Amino acid sequence: MGNDDAGKGGAARSGRFDVCNGDADGLCAVVQWRLHEPADAVLVTGLKREIALLERVPAGAGDEVLVCDLSMERNRAALLALLARGVRVRYFDHHAVAEVPSHPALEAHIELGSGVCTSVLVDRHLGGRFRAWAVVGAYGDNLRGVAERLAAQIGLHPRERELLRMLGEAINYNAYGDDAHDVHIAPSRLYPLLARYRDPLQFVEREPVALEIDALRRADLARAMRQVPWWEGAAGAVYLLPDAPWSRRVIGSFANELAVAHPPRAHAVARRTADGALVVSVRAPIDAPGGASDLCRRFGGAGRASAGGIDGLPEDRFEAFVHAFATTAWGERASADSPPSTGGRAR
Repeated sequence: MGNDDAGKGGAARSGRFDVCNGDADGLCAVVQWRLHEPADAVLVTGLKREIALLERVPAGAGDEVLVCDLSMERNRAALLALLARGVRVRYFDHHAVAEVPSHPALEAHIELGSGVCTSVLVDRHLGGRFRAWAVVGAYGDNLRGVAERLAAQIGLHPRERELLRMLGEAINYNAYGDDAHDVHIAPSRLYPLLARYRDPLQFVEREPVALEIDALRRADLARAMRQVPWWEGAAGAVYLLPDAPWSRRVIGSFANELAVAHPPRAHAVARRTADGALVVSVRAPIDAPGGASDLCRRFGGAGRASAGGIDGLPEDRFEAFVHAFATTAWGERASADSPPSTGGRAR
């Protein structure tokens, strides 16, 4: 149903391109759409921090591009270039963006509230036709309350919910790493396995890769949980991990686990990189889900109200980041990240 030939710089041409983040939210959003509208499409995806993906899409006049769970802010120039070439773009996302371009060929579904993710936006657009996959995406994006509500609406039993939570968290964990050698399976190879199934419970039952990823995730989490905070205060904690395959894989899952374990507190997990910079994952308190994207943008990062990241924080700015983290008024900026949805054609 898809591949990543376009993402490798080849000359692949197709009338349709599916572009998404390689985490649970991005992949599950595209799975829902292609179950709704089956079609051959070139998949362009990557690891969690490969965000500038639209520039890899060789679409031309009359082609269609579906974009899911990619920051429009980070892809704005490439989006405008596609629109200028006569490409029709359907865009679902929940990351902070200053302004959505106005163009007759752009259909934008952007909502920035802390209680939504891209899989939920696609689910709404499709009227809940493949809601179990939205549940997986929401669990993977650490929106457990949202996932539980969606699961209840389709009558999933506790054991079924637990399996879908495991799957969502495993897919999300699998997207973290510096390159394909860090992860169990590249997102571009995982997607066609997911897309075979209308029911994600059948995927868990029939595809061993789900349990394989979950086992690796649990082992990495156990190692991370033995770490002590680099800084800790009443409002939260900051962890600094070494540069290693396990830390590259687990940074996002570790941040999510800390957030769930301590809902009133904020958390940041940083890790060193080979070039001496730091990668940082930030989680606002679940009880006050706002301020993460604002904090990350101050240091060259991005994100959404409840979660954000920084790809290349200079080590000499780490203490400044920790100070900013410690003094952030979590939740107070949530409304700034939550303008009205732009569902439908952008105007």
